[in-house]
Amino acid sequence: MSAITTRREHDLLGDRDVPASAYYGVHTLRAVENFPISGTPISAWPDLVTALACIKEAAAETNHQLGLLDAAKRDAIVAACREVRGGALIDEFVVDVIQGGAGTSTNMNANEVIANRGLELMGFARGDYARLHPLEHVNMSQSTNDVYPTAIKLALHAGIGDLVAAMAALRAAFEAKSREFADVLKMGRTQLQEAVPMTLGQEFSTYAVMLGEDEQRLAEAALLISEINLGATAIGTGINAPEGYAPMICEKLSAIAGVRLSTASNLIEATQDAGAFVQLSGVLKRVAVKLSKVCNDLRLLSSGPRAGLNEINLPAVQAGSSIMPGKVNPVIPEVVNQIAFEVIGNDVTVSFAAEGGQLQLNAFEPIIAHSLFKSIRHLRQGCDTLRSRCVCGITANRELLRAMVENSIGLVTALNPHIGYEAATAVAQEAHATGKSVAALVLEKKLLTREQLDILLSPDTLAGRAGRPGQ
Repeated sequence: MSAITTRREHDLLGDRDVPASAYYGVHTLRAVENFPISGTPISAWPDLVTALACIKEAAAETNHQLGLLDAAKRDAIVAACREVRGGALIDEFVVDVIQGGAGTSTNMNANEVIANRGLELMGFARGDYARLHPLEHVNMSQSTNDVYPTAIKLALHAGIGDLVAAMAALRAAFEAKSREFADVLKMGRTQLQEAVPMTLGQEFSTYAVMLGEDEQRLAEAALLISEINLGATAIGTGINAPEGYAPMICEKLSAIAGVRLSTASNLIEATQDAGAFVQLSGVLKRVAVKLSKVCNDLRLLSSGPRAGLNEINLPAVQAGSSIMPGKVNPVIPEVVNQIAFEVIGNDVTVSFAAEGGQLQLNAFEPIIAHSLFKSIRHLRQGCDTLRSRCVCGITANRELLRAMVENSIGLVTALNPHIGYEAATAVAQEAHATGKSVAALVLEKKLLTREQLDILLSPDTLAGRAGRPGQ
């Protein structure tokens, strides 16, 4: 006799056979059939699955404390949620990340998996919903419309923490290079033309400062997504949630998730407003734009090796051409550039999805979530890759940089206050016409002594550090 391979489940559309081995149920089955969109299941975002389990656990504890859920059901739900939070059953979260229904399919998937695992822990068969029901018990006092956005926010908190850590590590790598290159004189450039001298260390320090500023901006954005609408249920009126439920579940969820959360003062507004997601997306775009600019600089500074600037050397990580022997390309900065392009596009998606909300609910939070999760993950991976595969191994072509400074006409700017604008202009014109160095012409014309020139053209003076402690 063959083993039973399916079980019969029922929803408002009728009966369906669900695989007997599955922890998900009929609602999830229909969602899988309805949304074959991206091929990416919600299990691809483990932080989201963990967040859903945190919410279901907090809800069970709150409902039990308010006298709505008996101890046996509470214990089964809590135990199942803790298993999911530990990484169990992740492959049972199968609905596509891009879905209609404002996240209902994701919430249903969580309800069914937790209910069926809870039934097993109680000693009953999967699908025996008379004893523990996905909607009556696991989803008690909740709606997708407060569970789903809260889960997104919790998952984003985890992702932001990981991204900030990766940015801090990259910042430390740039700071180390800034110290290493503190004495390396070079020409600064504006509009790709020679400007005035600086040190390579100063140039790299700006990249570290940029990252530090954006770490702060991310921390500010994280505060905005700490406000949740749990207890709002369908549209924010709290229908079917008992009195006292909202503050109680917020407190319990904060403890379970390890994130300080607060309940929105106006749950109707909070249920329809996606402004916090727009704000976060804008900060991620800011990070991406600035990080991409840094990578543009690294590619330009390392261009060559003989027909470009060739000021720095990026680590060679792979062959660069299938036709040109010996060619090595700046592939790590290039991949980070592409991540930035994607994040900028994701920000456009989030903006349109937030604007597209209607009346008391935004139905497009699934694509908002997917876009934000991608941006955060890819930026984190990009920072890690840029640090470990590129920045830590950068070296400077010191002699070439010094020679470029000494041969630069822009050097005359440093002498302008000491020899006068007219004389400086004449030196610059002659240097350009004859190919002689600025220093040689200044000495030849007896505009300054060698001792004066050595002081004025020292790295500390040229880099603006003379008499400025701490620079």
